Amino acid sequence: MLRAAAYIRVSTDEQTEFSPDAQLKAIQKYCNDNELALDREHIYIDEGISGRKAEKRPAFQDMIKHAKKKEFDVILVHKFDRFARSREDSVVYKSLLKKECNVRVISITESIEDDKFSVILEAMLEAMAEYYSLNLADEVKKGMTEKAMRGGYQTYAPFGYTMKDKKLVIKEDEAKAVKTIFNEFIKGTGYLPIAKMINNMGFKTRFGNKFENRTIEYILRNPTYKGYARWTPTGRVRRNFANEDTLIVKSEHEPIIPEETFDQVQELVAKRKTIHRKYFKGINPANLHWLNGLVRCSTCGKTLVRSTKVYYQCNGYSKGTCPTSQMVKITDIEQAILQQLKKDMTAGLNLAKRSKVISTDNTDTFIVQLNKLPEKEARAKEAYINGIDSLEEYKQNKINIENQRKMLEAQIKSSKKEVYNPKTLQKQIKKLYEILTDENISMKQKHEVSHLVIDKIVFDKSAQTLHLTYLYQM
Repeated sequence: MLRAAAYIRVSTDEQTEFSPDAQLKAIQKYCNDNELALDREHIYIDEGISGRKAEKRPAFQDMIKHAKKKEFDVILVHKFDRFARSREDSVVYKSLLKKECNVRVISITESIEDDKFSVILEAMLEAMAEYYSLNLADEVKKGMTEKAMRGGYQTYAPFGYTMKDKKLVIKEDEAKAVKTIFNEFIKGTGYLPIAKMINNMGFKTRFGNKFENRTIEYILRNPTYKGYARWTPTGRVRRNFANEDTLIVKSEHEPIIPEETFDQVQELVAKRKTIHRKYFKGINPANLHWLNGLVRCSTCGKTLVRSTKVYYQCNGYSKGTCPTSQMVKITDIEQAILQQLKKDMTAGLNLAKRSKVISTDNTDTFIVQLNKLPEKEARAKEAYINGIDSLEEYKQNKINIENQRKMLEAQIKSSKKEVYNPKTLQKQIKKLYEILTDENISMKQKHEVSHLVIDKIVFDKSAQTLHLTYLYQM
């Protein structure tokens, strides 16, 4: 008697005839009528899952794993489209099962003889299933577009609203904040001061983050607040508010902002962008400095960036998420760091406490490579399970990985690790100082070298302190 496995799949929107119980009942009857032994341990069910991609079906992958162990002779499905709706998946997995496991896939409702004509018929059935799947996706998109054209809302509720019975309902406390944002902008307040104001009021974004200047702009340009629904059938707009494919239709939900106020704000936004664009000169290579990316805010830890050609300012503050400006002249930071470098390359006081040690000896390299081997083993196994590699290829991969493990373990055992030496770091600091004070060396080179020796510089304006941390290359 042949041993059988059952594979059952049903998506959330399918009818009762395709329910797991209905499919299993039909498969059990087929087994009884055809003298097949169905073990309860080999009933694999993917419920509420699409059949488009096999790797996203856990029960399917588990079934393939057991098939490789030769635990059953046939796989029974209600229809071929239960096994796969992608012809690519169907060909790959059926070929794997037949050639390496000697396992056939049988549809209990689509009778196909075991001859050369069955190849054509089975391919036609699979092609029809894939067409149905692709057509269903198109129909869903058409339905969503139709809903959008009727003003239906079909995404998560924005700040100021909550979703109740699939309809937007105003959240009064957040709605007041939205009104404040619009009113302040009309008064002439910028995105950044408004973001700080909303943060100080204790509000968080829909995803629990602090408000930034770009968050304020997004709210100001969201037509949901004037009672409209916005939807782009071709994909996410990613702040492309002028996307020609976007639909903006009057909706049923209650607006927070009057339509005339919203339209007034759009005119002000456009005017402001025109003014800013006039004075925008792009990224100037002359603004590169060897300190760029090294100086950090003591309050939030974010990098200090150029606010002008002369000053650094906390990037978190410029976006409205940090309460501390930390504005400082770039030349002041530069002079202070050069003085500290000069001291450290001779005196070297407490260098160990102000160093982040990075080991670059062979031992650490070997350890990193050794730690990557389990990941390599997992990928080799996955390639075998998914039918990419044959059983012989999988065995050879395992042998190669094990040989690598033995070699690396031997190299680690014979390696000796260097001990921290402050004199080595002092030599690096001296070389850095010479490079930074040499007018003939380009700023780009100075920037690259400074990032090899310095880990970070933490600036605290209120305490007028700089904390310099070195990178110690072992």
